Amino acid sequence: MTSRRLFVTAGAGVLGLAVVDTLTACSSSPASSPAPPTSPAPAPTALPAGWHRVNRSYVSAYALLRGSEAAVVDTGTPGSASAIEDALKAAGSGLAAVRHVILTHYHDDHIGGLAEMAPRLKASIYASVNDGANIVSDQEIKTLGDGAEVFGLRIVATPGHTPGHISIFEPATGTLVAGDALRTQNGLEGSDPQYTSDLAAAKQSVKKLATLDVRAILPGHGEPLTAGAKEALRTLAASL
Repeated sequence: MTSRRLFVTAGAGVLGLAVVDTLTACSSSPASSPAPPTSPAPAPTALPAGWHRVNRSYVSAYALLRGSEAAVVDTGTPGSASAIEDALKAAGSGLAAVRHVILTHYHDDHIGGLAEMAPRLKASIYASVNDGANIVSDQEIKTLGDGAEVFGLRIVATPGHTPGHISIFEPATGTLVAGDALRTQNGLEGSDPQYTSDLAAAKQSVKKLATLDVRAILPGHGEPLTAGAKEALRTLAASL
């Protein structure tokens, strides 16, 4: 006859009962196999000097630190202010250092954190002339045109995804913060057609970006591209 035993366990406020068939458990069942090793999470992509990514799962914002000042490009989805603050603190800075906030376009996943964050900043907030009118804020939105410079960053007009979409280029490091003009979820691609207001203009914007000396691409959606960025961008532009 198969023998059975009753085990009673208690812990963390939970009482557990288990009936174990000792003949089966001890003689015919192999010992529990160890759990397969878990693959370590990939290390974050190393960004150009001074740049830091705020990864909000499917969308990213970026911060640039120089000395005691910082600039933030896009503010993520609503509720992202604390994540941006945490990223700045991890980099040895904080919201008090932010003097510039640049918004690539008016879509909510890129400006959603602004309402919560702006009152805590002593910063100028920038957007393009066309998109700035679509951003509701208690703080003044200063408008920028193609070629303007903020904090050593060049504003590049890249319309298409939205009428006034802009990208941000740092000539010193070749870093391009592309907003939604480029994406990398499935290799380097242009603006997602289903969310693009003018696809022809978006393609022309990709070709315009390909003329820059780009060494790193920091997209709004997907992983940063820091190796072979120039070649990948020129290949993409040539295919459009």
